[in-house]
Amino acid sequence: MATSKRTKSLVTRTGGQSVSSVERAMRILRVMSEGSNARLTDIAAAAGLDKATTSRLLESLVRDGFVSRDSETRQFALGPELMVLGAAALRRFDPRPLVRPSLMRLTAQFEDSVVLSIPSGIESLCIDVEEGTYPIRANYLRVGSRRPLGVGAGSLALLAWMPNDEREAALEILIGQLQHYPRIDEDLLHERIRQAQDKGYAVLLDVVVERMGGIAVPIFDVTGRPVAAISIAALNDRILSREAAMGQALMREAMVCHVRWAEATHVGSRTAPMTAKRKAA
Repeated sequence: MATSKRTKSLVTRTGGQSVSSVERAMRILRVMSEGSNARLTDIAAAAGLDKATTSRLLESLVRDGFVSRDSETRQFALGPELMVLGAAALRRFDPRPLVRPSLMRLTAQFEDSVVLSIPSGIESLCIDVEEGTYPIRANYLRVGSRRPLGVGAGSLALLAWMPNDEREAALEILIGQLQHYPRIDEDLLHERIRQAQDKGYAVLLDVVVERMGGIAVPIFDVTGRPVAAISIAALNDRILSREAAMGQALMREAMVCHVRWAEATHVGSRTAPMTAKRKAA
């Protein structure tokens, strides 16, 4: 299921136009980042490419160290050069050290898993997970997993507090991908966005994974733009029975993270508008 979603998403982005070798290579690296595509056949299918093209590009990526190949299993994995690039990118923007204490406190308080996500185009990318003691199984509780904005509480929080014009542009694209999520439609997204802006936190239950859901808040930078989201993933009844407490705790931790972000960038005097930005978005 995840592979078909990804394939259709990638094909949609091209709009039927010719795709360069660089773009094809980026497709391959992106689908490999999800961790479930290791065989040539799987990678080709997930990237929407034929096996011959995929094999040729993988050989080039292996030679340059961006992909590695196991000599025995012939399976592929992301290579060390990508780690170097990733480390360089995260030096520019890495919210994990600022947010990790909040993840730990929330997990200790509610015993459910807490996820840190960042926006990546019209998707959200999971970059950290603090696992709770109450066990649940979901593929999105994994570093490197991606979801369209609006699919899941964390990605909904990122979408809900985007600048209005950017959010509407993103929704125009996202609506065409909702057939992969039959319980989510345009009306539901608009309704949940309004509810999130009214409450100060986003809730999405029983629409992505049956009997499971999440509750989330955005983390704003000093300009009021959502740069990350913290979400608690749990069974529906565990959220419904504690929604108010979870929402308040999430908003409190988001403010802590916002202040820490402002201090790290030496503009602590601009922390106050955060709540107003949340309500007014």
